[in-house]
Formats: sequence, C-alpha cells, structure tokens
Amino acid sequence: MPTLRLYACMQNSTDLFASTDVVDPSLNQPLADRMRPRELSEYCGQAHLLSEGKPLRLAIESDKLHSMIFWGPPGTGKTTLARMIAGRAAAQFISLSAVLSGVKDIRAAIATAKRLRNEQGRGRATVLFVDEVHRFNKSQQDAFLPFVEDGTVTFIGATTENPSFELNNALLSRARVYVLKSLGVADIRRVVDQALADTERGLGGRNLQVDAAQRDLFAHAADGDARRALNLLEIAADLTEADEEGLETISETLLNEVLAGGLRRFDKGGEAFYDQISAMHKSVRGSNPDAALYWMTRMLDGGCDPLYVARRVVRMASEDIGNADPRGLQLALNAWDVLERLGSPEGELAVAQAVVYLACAPKSNAVYSAFNAAMADARSEGSQDVPLHLRNAPTTLMKELDYGKDYRYAHNEADGVAAGEKYFPEDMGERVYYRPVERGLEIKIAERLNYLRQLGNDPQKTQ
Repeated sequence: MPTLRLYACMQNSTDLFASTDVVDPSLNQPLADRMRPRELSEYCGQAHLLSEGKPLRLAIESDKLHSMIFWGPPGTGKTTLARMIAGRAAAQFISLSAVLSGVKDIRAAIATAKRLRNEQGRGRATVLFVDEVHRFNKSQQDAFLPFVEDGTVTFIGATTENPSFELNNALLSRARVYVLKSLGVADIRRVVDQALADTERGLGGRNLQVDAAQRDLFAHAADGDARRALNLLEIAADLTEADEEGLETISETLLNEVLAGGLRRFDKGGEAFYDQISAMHKSVRGSNPDAALYWMTRMLDGGCDPLYVARRVVRMASEDIGNADPRGLQLALNAWDVLERLGSPEGELAVAQAVVYLACAPKSNAVYSAFNAAMADARSEGSQDVPLHLRNAPTTLMKELDYGKDYRYAHNEADGVAAGEKYFPEDMGERVYYRPVERGLEIKIAERLNYLRQLGNDPQKTQ
C-alpha cells in the first residue's frame, strides 16, 4: 500500500506526535517514503484541521482515539496522519490496503488487535488503518462494524472518493469524516526544501544544486500532491551527473523532460470529475464565459474525453438556454459534429465556441422545468385514457366506437387554432407546465401563448 502522504506547514506548533517509523537507508526506500513527517512541525498542509483549536487537533491532544475517515486527494497526508495519531496514542498500527486485502486479512488484523488488547498487564489499543477503503464492498465494510462497536480497534479509513457515495451508512455513522485539502504551492515548496536540506533521510548529503526557480517548478508540477513533488525531485536527482568538482546541477533540459507530460487532477468517474463538470455547467448557467472556458480546459487538460464535454454542452443548451435562444442547441450540436469530424485537438475549438455562446446567451429553464413537471404527473396520475376525440380511427370498428369523433382539425380553424379544444385526459383537467421567461425569444413565445389562451377562454371563438 502507499506509505507516504505528507504535509502541513504550521509554524510555532508543538510536536504532538512521535513517529513509529524508523528509516533504514539500506532499504533503498523512495525519497517520498524516507521523508514521511515524524512530527507535526514537519507536516505540511491541513491547517484547517490541525491548527490550534481545530477539531482534529483537539481530539488528538485529548488523547482520546475515535474512528474516523480521511477524505482527500492523493498526496495530502492521509496515511501519514493516521500513523502519527497511532504513535501519539502509543497504539499498535495495523495497515490494510483495500486493493489487496480481503475478509481473511480483516479477520487476521482483528485477531491481532484482540490479542494485544487481552495481553495480561499490557493491554494495548490498536489503530486499524484501511487505505482506499471505498474499494471494499458492502460485506467487507460490514466486517469492521462489531469490532469498532466494542472498541477492539479504532478504525481509520482513507479514501479519495466521496464517503457519502462509497461507504456504508453503518460505517459512516461510527466514524467522523475529516476532509483533507490539496496542498498549496507554498506547502509543497516547503516539502521540497525539507527534502533538499535533510542530510539523514533526504538529499542534503549530496552536493546537489537546485535553485529557487527550479524548486518552484517542482512545487507547481506536483499539482497539490506532495508525493508527486518528491518523486519528480528524486528522478531529476538520480539522472543528474556530477561535474569534475562533484557538483550536481539539474540542467534546464533535464528538468523539462522530467516535468513534461504531467496532467492536472481529473480522475474520470471520481469526485474531481463530477465537481469540475458541475463547475463548468454552473458557469454557463451563471453567464460567465471565462469561468466556463477555464473549467472546460481543466477537464481537457486532465484527460477528459472531449466528446463527453460536447455531449454535456448539448445538455446545457436545452436545460439552461432552451427556447430563450434555440440557436444554442443547434450550435452545440454543430460543435459535437465538428469534434467528431476533426477529432482532438482541432475540434475542441468548436466546443469552446459553443460554450462561450451558451454562457453569453439569454437563459431559460422553462422547458426543463416543464418537462420535469409533466414527467411527475405522468408517473403519479396513473395510466390515463386518451380522450376519444384524440384517438386515431383507421378501422370501421374504431369509428363505430367513436374514436376520433368530434376532433377539430386545427388547420381548418381560424388562425390555425382549434380554440377551446381539450387535449389532456378528462380526469386530469387542464395543466400548465411550460411558463416562458421574460428573456430572449421566450418573450415572443409568451406573447403567443397568452394570445392562444385568450382564444381558448373566449366563448365566441369556441362555437
């Protein structure tokens, strides 16, 4: 399982934790693993949880363990924080990976916890840490419950996915969720500085020269993930050759090669995926073309399928622009077609054009609201019969049964309107779902509908 997650530059903090890890340089551990924070002063990020008076810090200071879920992006310190908590409480730390473990491994961990708890005169608490806990199925998650309940283990789960969707309610009700945030550039820069200065675990023992601008580049390339920053730094250091004087300097060419190709977080199908799509959609709805373009390009940069973006843009055209500007839907469809014809990246410009147009267009969700209201009635009103006068009558029997009788052909009526005609099921009565807004083309549509409804209410027009 992953072993590093760094992070939280909090100045003037007392060292609440003592690490249980001992680094053995002979094991050739990765730099990211060697630089795991041993105490709070080395931990960068998560000040919203660990600064003075914050909930997690108070829980740790009170030395009262409780089950918890750490939810956050990769490289934000979930595993490291769990290890520190166990160290502070002098508890046994047992780690499982939901990717590799099953019920058998859970039982073995529980058996160890029970043995430690029952040792005569040496009863010891156990922190059971499960990385990627969202990958466990329902039965595997349920296997923890009785042992969390009776205090055999203090459960700490780590997940990159929204616990509301991925974890059982029973498990969630027994654990407090703490949200860890992506690290800022300044936080990661400090992680890089620590690694370059540390002579015991880091690169401080080498004659490696990394100037301030290069350190900033590593921090930016990490995209909020301290582990990525240290991995990139280690790769660059390993590829650097010493000159005649033993000085190791990372060249600009080498640095560009090491940092090339890094994609920003998107995680198709995960939390970041839906958050960014939501942000783009809401930016269009909020008539902000610049923000809409930003979120679109963030998704594309992160590896999202451009065709998926195009499909969502078509949806936006109907949901949020609607009949206020029907050209928006046509433009969105045209952009989708262009993308399919030209491919990526050439076709992406057409999608961007559609996104900007939709963001600037007048907005109406009247059709969207009308559709939902009609669907609600369709589901709640039962299987209402079609009125006889609206039924087709292709056979003699149907005509004898009055199918189509007294139907008024609108084209033969004044203004092409069968004023006063009824089209809903008889038991439902008339309903109004579509209510045009006072924006764009729907202003004209509203005027037309008002005219039609006045015709329907005029007795002289129905005779």
